[in-house]
Amino acid sequence: MDEKALGSVKGPFQRARLHMRSGKRRLREGKISAGIVTLYDALLGAMESYVNSPENRRHIVITAGDDLRSDKTLYAVLVRSGILDGAFDFEAFSRLTETALEEEMPSYDYHDVLNGIEQIMAQLGVMPFDESKLPPEDPSTF
Repeated sequence: MDEKALGSVKGPFQRARLHMRSGKRRLREGKISAGIVTLYDALLGAMESYVNSPENRRHIVITAGDDLRSDKTLYAVLVRSGILDGAFDFEAFSRLTETALEEEMPSYDYHDVLNGIEQIMAQLGVMPFDESKLPPEDPSTF
């Protein structure tokens, strides 16, 4: 997928869906750390797509000093704006992702995190979706 060719809204949106699919597959396969990191990127793609949409942008409360390139700020802005309900502990998920980047976590119970991310994806309009409508997965990917 050429994300840039799809544009600043459709590109990250498609990445969010593709990475949700592959992140969940990796979790099911026991590749917990890789799955968590992939889900984090899916969440970033969903948030980027949402704020890049001119229609959605009208509903976002951005204040002076908000750096929308910062993952944590972006999440906080979407919560402040009432787009996300704030029930998900993004800070804890960010820390978990940092751990996942450093080590494998084969015994980590990911179900609550996955449920929380799926709820955010629904709030951002990324889920639900028909996985069969996505391009097929490349078997050479991790």
